Amino acid sequence: MGLGSAMIAAAAAPAQGDACTRVIYEGADSLYIIGRSLDWKTPIPTNLYVYPAGIEKQGSSSVKGINWVSKYGAVYAVGYDGGITEGMNEKGLSVNGLFCKGTIYSNEEREQNPPISLAMIVGWILDTCATTDEVETLLTETPFKIEGATFDGGTVSTLHWGVTDASGKSIIFEFDKGNLKISDPGDFRAMTNDPQWESMSAILAYWDKIGGQHFLPGTVTSADRCVRANYFAHHVNPVVEADLGAAITRSILVNSSVPYTYNIVGEPNLSSTQWRSYSNLRDKLYYFDIVTNPGYYYVDLKKCDLTPNGKILKLNTEHTQDLVGDVTDRLEKSDGFTPMY
Repeated sequence: MGLGSAMIAAAAAPAQGDACTRVIYEGADSLYIIGRSLDWKTPIPTNLYVYPAGIEKQGSSSVKGINWVSKYGAVYAVGYDGGITEGMNEKGLSVNGLFCKGTIYSNEEREQNPPISLAMIVGWILDTCATTDEVETLLTETPFKIEGATFDGGTVSTLHWGVTDASGKSIIFEFDKGNLKISDPGDFRAMTNDPQWESMSAILAYWDKIGGQHFLPGTVTSADRCVRANYFAHHVNPVVEADLGAAITRSILVNSSVPYTYNIVGEPNLSSTQWRSYSNLRDKLYYFDIVTNPGYYYVDLKKCDLTPNGKILKLNTEHTQDLVGDVTDRLEKSDGFTPMY
């Protein structure tokens, strides 16, 4: 798809389109913070889990599915207490899944591969990889197919994923008619939803030539949000302080989010931002920001026992609406979540 076609398609996209934004903030002294917003038309209950290393994991309900033992501990954001939306591991690797309507997971060849559920694919990556290069190797050298592509009463969960490690190296991976596509975003620091990355990067390149100081696209469409997030990520100060870096990342995401309860007459299924997260890859801090809460808070992975002797921990976000700052000591022992295979 050429740039003109991509921009027309983006402009013509229905207003109720799924709306998530991911942005990379590059600070000073090796500070990288990955911010993302999770947008949907209805609330998606999301709890935080910290899993230690050394746990046997099952990626599918099938006996022929992909299984593994976790090498690294990680914090997960788990939607509906059944599927990992995103997370960060102890090595500073971040993986975030965003909606992408153009995704088609399977084809005849891929259908022959062992399955892994959408509920667990982020966990598979975070549990077994330390770097972006390792993620690329895992995805390209391990035969697999994706299962469990529905949720929320049968909604088709079509996703693509952004990956960044502690060095700042990033990839975007997506599926086009069952074919795995891995892209290097280069100096682009944002991704959203449709169109897929090849066309979205062309849109970003177009707006880079225009600039943004005097004019930026302002709607809540995927392309407009991506352009705004990318522009502001390049025009904020690089700081060294963790909390200040998270605040800057938060301000970029707020500018690229969809206002809560956003409403247009005749469009009953509009998505709006439910929560945001900020993964500090240098200091291993995972911030969580529910838009209806008065503040936001973080889990410090450095304070968690992520060895095989550690325990699974959980923060029930529905019961902790007034938390601010470091909430690591508020995590409670848990049996873990039950994957929605």
